[in-house]
Amino acid sequence: MSLHPMFNVLTATCPSRTSLARIANKWTAMVVIALSDGRMRFGDLRTAVDGISGKVLTETLRDLERDGLVTRHVYGEMPPRVEYELTALGRTLHTPLLALGRWAEEHIEEVLAARETYDARS
Repeated sequence: MSLHPMFNVLTATCPSRTSLARIANKWTAMVVIALSDGRMRFGDLRTAVDGISGKVLTETLRDLERDGLVTRHVYGEMPPRVEYELTALGRTLHTPLLALGRWAEEHIEEVLAARETYDARS
């Protein structure tokens, strides 16, 4: 018998659902992709992830840190300097999230055409 229970994201009570929900969040995906090149300061991240508010970026980074995907480095300088970096676990998300981002870019014209067709029928 396994020491770990069987996890299934399709089961309502499975704790893996919270991880899937976090990963599927658009801001999470963009922050992970942005951090894939290495450590970044908050302001640089906010610039890299166009359209994210400071509040949402703060919440996203805290959630990612809580889940062990991002680490926060605080430097004892004045003014204080803080940098964020993917952990080893967070780096495992880079490839699948980058693939999803590429898929979105490569297929947006088809998606927009499908929406237009659907909306014309409605």
